[in-house]
Amino acid sequence: MTPVVIAFYAFAVTTIAGGLMTVISRNPVHSVLWLILAFLSSAGLFVLLGAEFVAMLLIIVYVGAVAVLFLFVVMMLDVDFAELKAEMARYMPLALLIGVVLLMQLAIAFGVWGFSEGADLRIAQPFTDAENTKQLGLVLYDDYFLLFQLAGLILLVAMIGAIVLTLRHRTDVKRQNIVGQMMRDPAKQMELKDVKPGQGL
Repeated sequence: MTPVVIAFYAFAVTTIAGGLMTVISRNPVHSVLWLILAFLSSAGLFVLLGAEFVAMLLIIVYVGAVAVLFLFVVMMLDVDFAELKAEMARYMPLALLIGVVLLMQLAIAFGVWGFSEGADLRIAQPFTDAENTKQLGLVLYDDYFLLFQLAGLILLVAMIGAIVLTLRHRTDVKRQNIVGQMMRDPAKQMELKDVKPGQGL
């Protein structure tokens, strides 16, 4: 058994164990930590496949941003987990039914799975001699440049919409009015006091 095969089985078992523990762990903080382990193991599998860019993207985006954000939210919010568990127990039969349906669909999909003609040759001989990062860049910024820019625009609109929906104007919070500050007249807003020696204001 070669070291590559050993590494593959190690990463695969760790990924499956991390995903399973993410679901069944009782502590939400532990669930997020198991999720980070699953992401790191998946990145190792991508490295074994020769997709270094996707592996680093998985670590930077999912582990470095999303999972850490989940961890901060879980640790900082005052969430009543007992109430959440009670709600989850009430919807457990429906969740089990949906899970069985999804498993049946996956079984049907994998039952008719097949490779197209010449797939093994295309995998063995890539279309260029460049590394996968350069190939991905050529595909994104040459063939799908417009779709890539539209996807970025949609994400920008979604971010602005989330900010607008969550912005609350409270009357007891003082906000900075830049235009009002710039339009103030110093002659009207300032007053000179002649303070005598030994006296206070």
